[in-house]
Amino acid sequence: MIRFSNIEFIYALLIIPVLIILYWYLQKKQYLLLEKFAGTKLHDILMPMRSRLKSAYKFGIFLFALSLLLIALANPQVGTKIEEVKQVGIDVYILLDVSKSMLAEDIKPSRLEKSKFEISQLIQRLQGDRIELIVFAGDAYIQFPLTSDYAAANLFLTAVDVNSVPQAGTAIGPALDLALKSFRYDDGTKKAIVVITDGEDHEGDLDAAIEEANSKDVVIYAIGFGSPAGVPIPVYNESGNQVGFKKDNQGNIVLTKLDEAILKTITEKGNGKYYRGTNTEDELENIYNDLAQIEQSEYGSKRITEYEDRFYYFLLPVILLLIVEFFISMNRSKWLMRFEILRKVEQ
Repeated sequence: MIRFSNIEFIYALLIIPVLIILYWYLQKKQYLLLEKFAGTKLHDILMPMRSRLKSAYKFGIFLFALSLLLIALANPQVGTKIEEVKQVGIDVYILLDVSKSMLAEDIKPSRLEKSKFEISQLIQRLQGDRIELIVFAGDAYIQFPLTSDYAAANLFLTAVDVNSVPQAGTAIGPALDLALKSFRYDDGTKKAIVVITDGEDHEGDLDAAIEEANSKDVVIYAIGFGSPAGVPIPVYNESGNQVGFKKDNQGNIVLTKLDEAILKTITEKGNGKYYRGTNTEDELENIYNDLAQIEQSEYGSKRITEYEDRFYYFLLPVILLLIVEFFISMNRSKWLMRFEILRKVEQ
C-alpha cells in the first residue's frame, strides 16, 4: 500500500506541462527574433558555439529533476504491516450550556467562549477516550455523537453559539437525560458527564436523572461559570459593537447569577466534583486529572497500517541530475564542430 503524506506536492506536478509550453513559446519567439536580425545561414557564423539541442537537454533534465523533487516532497510512504490496536479509555459526555446568560462577560471573553476554550483544550489532551458534546438551553441537542475523532470534535465545537438551541432557558435535567440515553452501556466502558453552565433557571427532574446516573455507575462533574452576585448580559449589533444590555419586559436590565447550590447538589449526588470557573484556571484540566484515575476499559479495536518514508529514493536522483545539468555546457561539443567542418570540406 502506497500513500503520500503531503499530497499537495503531487498536485504541483501540473506545473510541468505549463513549463514545457512556456519553454516552447520562448524558444520559438527567440528563433523568430533571430530570423529578423539575421538569416538562417548567418546564425552559424554569428553564433558558432550555440547549441539548441543542448538547451533542450538541459531543460529536460531540469524538468525531470523538478518532477522527482515534487514527488520527494510529497513523501511517498509504503505500508509495511497492518497491526490490530486495542482501543481503551472512558466515555466523556460534555453538557454545555448555550443559553443567553452564557454571554455574560464576568468570565473573559465570555462564559461561553471560555467554556469552549476549555473543552478544546480537553479534547487535545484526550488519548483513546471517547467524547460527545450535548448543547442545551431550554432543550438539549447532540452537537456531535460519541467519537474518538478529536479533529472532527474540535470542528463541531467551533460552530457552537447561543443560537445552537432556539429554546430559551437552562434545562439541565433534559440534558442529563439525553446523555444517559446516549451512552452505550453494553461496551463496559466507564462513563462520566461534565456539566458546564451557570446553573441558572434549571428545568426538568434533576433527581430522577441523578438516580439513573447512579444506577448505571455514571459519575457527574460540573463547572459553574459566572458571578453569584449577578452581572448584566451585553447586547451587540451586527457590526460587533455593544449597544447595551439585555432587558426584561419591564425594561429592567437582566442580571444573570451563578447558581452554585444546584451544581454542588448535582455533583455530590452524582459522586463527582464541582469546580468554580475562573478567568485564569483551566477547570477541565482538573477534571481530566480526575478522569485519568478512572479505570480504562477496552471498547473495541482498529486496524492501523504502519508506513515507512521513501522520499529518499527520489531525492538522491534529483541531486545527481542537478549536478549533471550543471556541468552540461550550452555550447556545441568540439567533436561535433570538427565533424561539421570536415563535412563542409568534403562538400
